[in-house]
This record gives sequence, structure tokens and C-alpha cells, in this order.
Amino acid sequence: MLASLLECDRTKLLNDLTLADAGALLDDWGFWARPNQLPPPGDWTTWLILAGRGFGKTRSGSEWICARVAGGTPLTAAPGAARRIALVAETAADARDVIVEGESGILACSPAATRPRYEPSKRRLSWPNGAIGTLYNAVEPDQLRGPQHDTAWSDELAKWRYGQETWDNLQLGLRLGARPRQVITTTPKPINVLRDIMSDPATVVTRGSTYENMANLAPAFIKRIIRRYEGTRLGRQELNGEILEDVPGALWHRARIDELRRREAPELLRIVVAIDPAATSGVTGDETGIVVAGLGADGHGYVLEDVSLRGTPHAWGRAAVNAYARWRAERIIGEVNNGGEMIEHVIRTIDPAASYKAVRASRGKVARAEPIAALDEQGRVHHVGAFPELEDQMCAMTSDFDRRAARFSPDRVDARVWALTELMLEAEPGEPRVRSL
Repeated sequence: MLASLLECDRTKLLNDLTLADAGALLDDWGFWARPNQLPPPGDWTTWLILAGRGFGKTRSGSEWICARVAGGTPLTAAPGAARRIALVAETAADARDVIVEGESGILACSPAATRPRYEPSKRRLSWPNGAIGTLYNAVEPDQLRGPQHDTAWSDELAKWRYGQETWDNLQLGLRLGARPRQVITTTPKPINVLRDIMSDPATVVTRGSTYENMANLAPAFIKRIIRRYEGTRLGRQELNGEILEDVPGALWHRARIDELRRREAPELLRIVVAIDPAATSGVTGDETGIVVAGLGADGHGYVLEDVSLRGTPHAWGRAAVNAYARWRAERIIGEVNNGGEMIEHVIRTIDPAASYKAVRASRGKVARAEPIAALDEQGRVHHVGAFPELEDQMCAMTSDFDRRAARFSPDRVDARVWALTELMLEAEPGEPRVRSL
């Protein structure tokens, strides 16, 4: 109603507000939010917000938590329903930087009178009325074994490394109070745990796109991200919030990746770090693929970590060397078609003692990928945890893959292929000794 007034009438009305009323209006999320940012009516248990990046998912989650603690908007006096709250993010850093301290996080959205006290060392938010929020992450799902909650917020669930296990542990503890409830804020991906949540009769789904919040997005984001990905398959997922199933003819399929996924690797005989250097650099350039993989005593391959990034040679060189040291890898593998001797120079500059092997591509990416995809199909390769960006690339790569048409370079896939080729197709029997992690 306020927005529909003439500017002069709107200005007069706002100027006539007392400071208390103006402050209350600023804090009233129900006044400022778009309708699909507000919790739906009905007797639901799970509110699933499936939306593109920049939609305002984080703000919706923060405001819902604040309202559930305080009992509605600052203009109401209803008692809060939330006393013990689980705040679950992809990583511990995300829980802190997004859910708690982010620009749309709980601290930023809380009115001064009801703002919680944050104790990072205890992973805890404490509200003045006694409600307690505890931070968890999907890298350590066992954190959720034992604690009980009446309220939960799961952020970016589709990216959780141990998605199913973390979700199951959270549900088993969501048992306090007369009506436990939870919100999920995530950009969608076609993963089993998300499908199961959507099919639950107690789930209400809200959908939205990046375009709905254009007025609040930086012009640079609109120019650089939206214009680049608009109309692409990735854009449909990341901007429009669509759940896209496997690409017809893809070399890998999500159901098979999920079926073969493992929580832990067995005893490993070899570990390598593979680098697929970016053909272009800068913020709009390609990523440098960096993947860690191991060969198990069972003869199977295990993808252990994806530390791919978009950055300078020093940045990706440091990431690769750190992974090499962290996993006590046997060697670093680098594709030299694009980088030439530069890759070895970067690695040696950071760690002169690192074991390095150059590999040269004599075939295209698809031809190199097909033998590894066959190993996956045979059930001989496993992901230890989830690697969403890598898996997205894998499930979008077809036998007639065209980088220009796809508008992305499968650098993560190529690094994975180089690592598993070294371990499973070109390894010399008996060369390495068994190593324990």
C-alpha cells in the first residue's frame, strides 16, 4: 500500500511517523518481504525454499528464525516457539560467515532489543529470551548425533558434502516442543536427499528466481553473472532455480555417483593431486581444476577432494601444493598442453621438493574421459563425500561435448580424469608402498 502512494503522500506519511514507529517499520520483515519470502500457511514441518542465487534465500531464513524466536514481527507480542535451534551450513565457515555474520544473516536481521549474543568458540547464539541456536556443518554430520531441537535452518543443503547423513541426523533430533519446524534454503540440484524432502507430504516448497530480486542486486552482478549465464543450462539451475535432471547422453549420471558414494576411503596405496590449468585467467576466466584421488587396496579409485579454483598461477599452485602436503600424496600431475613448463615452475617455486609429473594430452577431453567414465559405470570409482561443482560438470559432459555451446570448460572433470588415469590406467604394479592417513 505504501509503495502505491504518490511520492509526496508517501513522504508525508513517513515523516509523520514517530521514531519508535519508524524503527518498528524498518524491522517488520512482513512489510518489506516479497510474498514468497514469507512462511506459507498450513500445518507443515519443512519449508523448502528452492531458488536461484540472489533471490534472498538467506534473508528469508534469517528472518524466519528471528520471528520464530521472538514470536512474530516487532509489532506483535506472541511468545516465541523456538527454544533450541539447529543452524546447519555446508561448512563451519559458512555457518559463521553466512548464517550468523552475513549481510543477510541473523545478527544483521535482528532488532537491537532482541539481537542474540554470538559466542564463536561455543558455536552458539543466545537470545535475550533464553533461546539457544547452535551452529553445525555438513562436513561433520556426527555433530548432530544427540542434540535435540525444536527448530532448524539448513542452508545450501544441495551442496552438503555428507548430505544424507547430516540430514538424517538432524531429523532424528528435531523432536522438541509441540510443533518442531524447519526451513531449508538452497539452490536446487537433482540429488536424492532433496527429492525425498520434496516428496514428503509435510514439506511445502517455495520456488523463486534471481530475477525477482533484481532491484536489490549489484549492477556488476547483473552484468557479469546474469548476462553470462542467462539462457544456459547452468543459468536455469543457478538463476531460475530449476532442478535439472541428467543431460541425455551424459558420460556420468547422478544416480550412479550417489550409489557409489562413500563416507570414508579404505586403506590407500597411492594418492595423487592432478592439475588441469586454466586456458584463460582473471575473474571471468576458466577455473584451474585441482582434484585429489587415491587408489584403494581394493583396486578401486577414490576421489578425495576437489580444490579447484579461479585465480592466479600462484593461487592454484599454492592450493595444489597444500593438498599434496595435506594428503601426503605421492606426486602432483600437471597437464602441460596449456601450461607447458609453467606448471612445474609454479610448483617448484612453492615447494622445490614436491614430486611432479607432467602429462600431455594427445586426445580431446571427451576421449580421455570415456575410459574413466567406464570405470565409474563398472562401480570401481567412488566419491568420498560430495563434490557438487565437479559432479555438475561430470553430469553435463556428453560424448559430443562442445565447450562453446556448453559455455563452460570442464576443468574439474579433466583434473579428475588425469588423477584416475594415473592411478588406474597407467600405474606400475608394486611401485608405491601402502600409506596410512
